[in-house]
Amino acid sequence: MTGLRATGHALGVVVATVGLLASLAATPPLLEGTRPPGAVGAAAPASPPASSAASSSTPSPASRAAAAALPLSGVRIALDPGHQLGNHNFPAQINRLVPAGGFSKPCNTTGTSTNGGYAEATLNFRVARLVQARLQALGAEVAMTRTRNSEALWGPCVDARGEFGARVGATLMVSLHADGAPSADHGFHVIAPTARSPWTTDIAAPSLRLAKALRSGFDALGIPRSTYVGHGSALSIRSDLGTLNMSDVPAAMLEVGNMRNRSDAHRMTTLTGRVLYARAVVRGIRAYLSR
Repeated sequence: MTGLRATGHALGVVVATVGLLASLAATPPLLEGTRPPGAVGAAAPASPPASSAASSSTPSPASRAAAAALPLSGVRIALDPGHQLGNHNFPAQINRLVPAGGFSKPCNTTGTSTNGGYAEATLNFRVARLVQARLQALGAEVAMTRTRNSEALWGPCVDARGEFGARVGATLMVSLHADGAPSADHGFHVIAPTARSPWTTDIAAPSLRLAKALRSGFDALGIPRSTYVGHGSALSIRSDLGTLNMSDVPAAMLEVGNMRNRSDAHRMTTLTGRVLYARAVVRGIRAYLSR
């Protein structure tokens, strides 16, 4: 979003702030209070750089130099594992209307699942964790919009997810999802926001570049493009997604496949398949950053 807001947006900012605090309050600290190197928990302010974080010993000059030499050193990346496993248990909370970029939408939805019952929220979270680990190994700091996958939790809302990247000082945000289309359809696609003043005019172009870079990562690893979105391009430009509309950093949403398709579902429900998705995401992020 650009820095100038329409007059009618002032109230929306207040509502968005309230929604941000309420939905993030439902997310506990990472790993029951622990935090791996390079990770930033959704429920806490951004962590300091590793060099200034409290530790039992001061890193040696050699170890600091080695960390600085990693390809993604100094980069902070936001990951948004779509939905939450417990959303269906909290209809009042997830159906509450929140700002979505000039209009209102429900806080969140339950997501879809495979025909065998494997939940999209679980897939999104597991892929995000794999992406997180790979990015951290490359030296990046990683912030997650949610850090647990639980039937006892809901949210965050789409406005909070969208605002998260800027809130933690991320360079970019990738929102991870899977689709629930007719079973004959298969393949991944990437969604970028359309340019809508004053919401996304400043991030539309870099978000499209990010979407194309993510597509290149999936293409490089042989993951099939969508047969039903984008006419073979695997790209979709949309104006109706609050997570993208509310972002102030370049953002793209990945639909890694169709959960109702047998072949896609097999990839999603196996560790080998999820690792493939994670590798593709990291490859795309590195392509975008040229690192």
